[in-house]
Amino acid sequence: MKRLTIRARLTLVYGGLLLLAGVVLLAVTYVLVDQRMREPLTGVRAQVVQNPFGTLPGVGGGDQLRILIQEAQDEAKRNALESLLTQGGVALLLISVVALGFGWLIAGRALQPLHQITGTARRIAAADAGGRGLHERIALRGPRDEVRELADTFDLMLERLDRSFDGQRRFVANASHELRTPLALNRSLLEVAMSRPGASAELRQLGETLMAVNERHERLIDGLLTLADSEQRVVDRTPVDLADIAGHLLDQVAGTPELTVRRRLAPATTAGDPVLLERLTQNLVENAVRHNLPAGGEIDVSTGTVDGRATLVVVNTGPVVPSYEIETIFQPFRRLRHDRVAAPRRNGAPDRAGARRGFGLGLSIVRAVAQAHGGTVHAQPREGGGLVVTVSLPSLVGVVPAHLARAVPAPARG
Repeated sequence: MKRLTIRARLTLVYGGLLLLAGVVLLAVTYVLVDQRMREPLTGVRAQVVQNPFGTLPGVGGGDQLRILIQEAQDEAKRNALESLLTQGGVALLLISVVALGFGWLIAGRALQPLHQITGTARRIAAADAGGRGLHERIALRGPRDEVRELADTFDLMLERLDRSFDGQRRFVANASHELRTPLALNRSLLEVAMSRPGASAELRQLGETLMAVNERHERLIDGLLTLADSEQRVVDRTPVDLADIAGHLLDQVAGTPELTVRRRLAPATTAGDPVLLERLTQNLVENAVRHNLPAGGEIDVSTGTVDGRATLVVVNTGPVVPSYEIETIFQPFRRLRHDRVAAPRRNGAPDRAGARRGFGLGLSIVRAVAQAHGGTVHAQPREGGGLVVTVSLPSLVGVVPAHLARAVPAPARG
């Protein structure tokens, strides 16, 4: 059963209190009028007792006259009380209806600041989990009452959270930039050592191993930088066709052995940062390739416009992914075990990324980039194993001419 809103409950309280007060007032008035009208003709009856003859023509005596006066008095009393009840009751009902209407308006007016607070909180919650909506404030106007204090406290909390998220993003970006310098230096030293004419085979093998480790660290830092950059809402937007980006990236994996690549690339024009949108598509394609079956795997990539939104769908075969683990794969540094069917997870927790097959940043970057462009990412298990990932972004169909949107080339890979 649907519960009444606060506005409806306040309206009923206002109307109920007014109706109760009206009923009490009508009852008190009825009692007072009844007491007042018990002996309204006492003086006239006393005169009739003192002079019983000749009082009214055609009346035989004082007793008969008193009876007529009493009957007239009772009739007048009944009529007055009945009129009081009926007309007073009708007036009370009409006033109650009017009071309910005014109560509805007054309750709505009183709850308007709460609606403003709720709307701001809903927009912030709908923005994303990266803190991009925390810059918004309620900024409630009006007298400094309890509701105003609540709104000011909420604004203060948002300001502190906004500073905290900004500091966290700046720290990740600065730390990643600082770590790039020693890694670049390590790579240069290793290349110099391996390129010496007298370098032994053991030295070259050690150098290749260290180069692989160094490259892995570089990819980790690059992922952290991309994640930090993508958590900022995109301001400068350029028309981009997801079909062009997907086609460019699929050409590079089409020759992968034991892998079938299918493409259905219809125009899917959106607006945003081409580099970030290419990274989004690249991460989805690489994730589909990395987590596919060892042999005979398939990848199906499709783009198009669905319900007025540019859509990118990447489907891959692979191990079975439980539905309750879907949210886990979007968390940074988390990934799923590929041998979960043969061996259960230890302590019921997903593997910490970094030991095998990537760092668990791919889908986290996908979600961050999509949300930065006002889009959404939805993943679901594929029947028979694998994953279906759908990215939905605001479309430019009907806003930007198609030939202009198609004229934007796919960004080059850095």
